[in-house]
Amino acid sequence: MSSKTRKRARTAGSRNAGSPARGGLFGIGFLLVVLVFAIYGQTLGHPFVNYDDPSYVVDPPMVAKGLSLAGIGWAFTHVHSSNWHPLTTIVDMLDCQLFGQWAGGHHLVSVLLHAACAVLLLLLLVEMTGAVWRSGFAAAVFAVHPLRVESVAWVAELKDVLSGLFFMLTLRAYLRYVRQPDARRRYMIVVLWMVLGLMSKPMLVTLPFVLLLLDYWPLGRVESRSRLRALVREKLPLMGVAVLSCVATILAQNQAIQLASPIPFPQRIGNALVAYVVYLWKLIVPMNLAVLYPLPRGEPARWEVVGAILLLAALSAGAWIFRKRHPYLLMGWLWYLGMLVPVIGLLQVGLQAYADRYTYLPELGICIGITWLGADWAENSAERRAGLGTVAALIVCGLTVAACLQCGYWRDSETLWMHTLECTGENSVAHNSLGTYLLGQRRVDEAAEQYRAAIAIDPNYAEAHDNLGIVLCQQGRPGEGIAEYRESIRIDPSVSTPYDNLANALYRGGAKEAAVTEYQAALKIDPGKAGIHYNLAVTLSGMGHIDEAIAQYRQALRLEPGNVGAQNNLAYILASETRPSAGDAATALDLAEKANQATGNKNPVMLHTLALALAANGRFPEAVRMAQQALEFAAPDTPLAMTLRRELDFYNAGKPVQAVESR
Repeated sequence: MSSKTRKRARTAGSRNAGSPARGGLFGIGFLLVVLVFAIYGQTLGHPFVNYDDPSYVVDPPMVAKGLSLAGIGWAFTHVHSSNWHPLTTIVDMLDCQLFGQWAGGHHLVSVLLHAACAVLLLLLLVEMTGAVWRSGFAAAVFAVHPLRVESVAWVAELKDVLSGLFFMLTLRAYLRYVRQPDARRRYMIVVLWMVLGLMSKPMLVTLPFVLLLLDYWPLGRVESRSRLRALVREKLPLMGVAVLSCVATILAQNQAIQLASPIPFPQRIGNALVAYVVYLWKLIVPMNLAVLYPLPRGEPARWEVVGAILLLAALSAGAWIFRKRHPYLLMGWLWYLGMLVPVIGLLQVGLQAYADRYTYLPELGICIGITWLGADWAENSAERRAGLGTVAALIVCGLTVAACLQCGYWRDSETLWMHTLECTGENSVAHNSLGTYLLGQRRVDEAAEQYRAAIAIDPNYAEAHDNLGIVLCQQGRPGEGIAEYRESIRIDPSVSTPYDNLANALYRGGAKEAAVTEYQAALKIDPGKAGIHYNLAVTLSGMGHIDEAIAQYRQALRLEPGNVGAQNNLAYILASETRPSAGDAATALDLAEKANQATGNKNPVMLHTLALALAANGRFPEAVRMAQQALEFAAPDTPLAMTLRRELDFYNAGKPVQAVESR
């Protein structure tokens, strides 16, 4: 870097770059880590929440069972929760390998990553500008602002902090490349970090644009138009990577985009303009923060759109007018505007109007610009510097307290959704999600109220109709439940879950043939769901269609090898069938042993099946022991206990039990 360029890079205040201030760099970094843990340490005692955490970490078998070569391959070849972010999925697998389903361990990883992002930001800003205390304040605001809570306290948003880490590493690698731009190896390191960031969260597609802004300030590389063109050409490989990531993201999010496609494009433009202003307001006044802000019904008010246009135009004009005296303002403003483009809603994904997590990196530009402006204003006055230092300390303390309070709303799903309803009013998703939590707590009547509230707000909310159907069936009102399932299917026939639930209800009501039809309809939509194959197998077995049931159980196990119910039921059929085409004693024993081990060798149903399988393989003394062990765990005078006593007579006589009614 030339002496002229280096001087430009330190426009931000060389007085702050002296050795005494640099001696405090370690202290500032340590303080950042302390502040992060002061806010987010509480999350180590938080459980998973019922919004996206199940679909990201808890439910997918390939994720929940931990890290494996097969899992890594799956992460790169499958769309996960309407996203292709294989590196985030792999880290989720690693977390499951280390911590299992202890949510605190998953939270700890997010907290550590956020702390690392804050420290790297500090080092990066100091390295680019030489301004230690300004860099420290900007990094502190990033670390403790309440808008960061959603990204750090929500396990499903691991992708935010993970991509943030690679974002910081990309910028630092770029800075080293700038110092020796002819070094291809250094450029390839920039590309590598960016690729890893995109595989964590595709929002980093705007990173080449951010690098161009840094070329302008503080690196001072944009000296002429021809030089600017050269710098753009320099970023072409990175832009190519970004384009590939955009294509992959659009393909992965196709279904989510289709769900939001009825929103007219003019309305999306209006919502986007308003969202830019909302994010700025929440940066200044971080109150009433919620996990989901629903899209407004219809277009935003004209005055809101006009007001947003005027404000954004005024701020843009101001940044342009003062670009020579305060170049960081233009850099920071364009950073903010540009980084939000992928998530501002022009290509609507999901039904949120905006989201706090989207500000994790974009608002850095605003923080940097305001910090440097304030510091320049106070630079030549000791009185101003003292006053500004006091204000900065108060801001950091106030934001820390607010973030601690905001983080507390994530302590469980009920608190999270109750707070969301307080902040957002009519929010059908919040009512539906709260109902799902209450249903999981067996608070059935309260869950029904929440589902009905969601439907009252949005009568075409298919998932809420489906969930209300579940509640009604549990309340002993299957007819009404079936009607809700059918309404859910009418609204959105592309989702498999209502078909599956409808089939279950029909099977309890004795309409087995109709249940089979609905299960098959569900599998046409989602043939990769092991649970539906399992339910269909149970139904077919109950109807006496043993061969078809065996095929469905095998398919369920191909999709989910650890499905204990499928292991046990298939083992039961294979051990008790007399027909050579259906019986398979060796496979039955293998499956029965796996199911028994998975349930801790204490489940009487699994022990019963294992006894059958042992006897089918001629191992009668072991079958006797297993049957007796099953009797110890089985409740007395139950059909299972009576069956075990009857079968013990067979085993003691050295005979297998076959042609028993299939389960």
